[in-house]
Amino acid sequence: MVKKHMKKTPEKRDAKKRGEKEDELRVKKIEFGIVIDHIPQGKSWKVSRILGLDENSQSTVSLLMNVPSASTGLKDIIKIEGRGLTKKELEKIALVAPSATVNVIRNYAVVEKYKAKLPEAIEGVVQCPNPNCISNKEGASRFHVKEFSPLKLQCDYCEKVYSDHEFSF
Repeated sequence: MVKKHMKKTPEKRDAKKRGEKEDELRVKKIEFGIVIDHIPQGKSWKVSRILGLDENSQSTVSLLMNVPSASTGLKDIIKIEGRGLTKKELEKIALVAPSATVNVIRNYAVVEKYKAKLPEAIEGVVQCPNPNCISNKEGASRFHVKEFSPLKLQCDYCEKVYSDHEFSF
């Protein structure tokens, strides 16, 4: 076996000083934007669709999946530079990731932190899955929470009960 002698780059030397492994990749800190943390494992794709993140997005986006977590085992994280969240986006995120935490970043520091919280009543956030529901033809949909875990929402118009996977984003 031939052993190659390669010079260590300054980055590798700095990583070693910080206690990082050479083969470990790190995601760069963002200067301005948001970090959505504690997304349940595998739900980051839905959250990215809610936020309209696709190949046409202008922001730098880091989507991390299956990140080790002391409290949940594995979690997902989304970092978005130069973007905030609207109240409706936060309510939609709460539908699929009720344990998510949003960190607002300015000058590389967390200046605000809040949990995605599902309100008891949800109006105009998602469309009713029932194609015959009057809310799909006239006005905005309105749901109230029947159960928080597992999530079950009841339409105020057709009165049918739906779980989170029945909604499309």
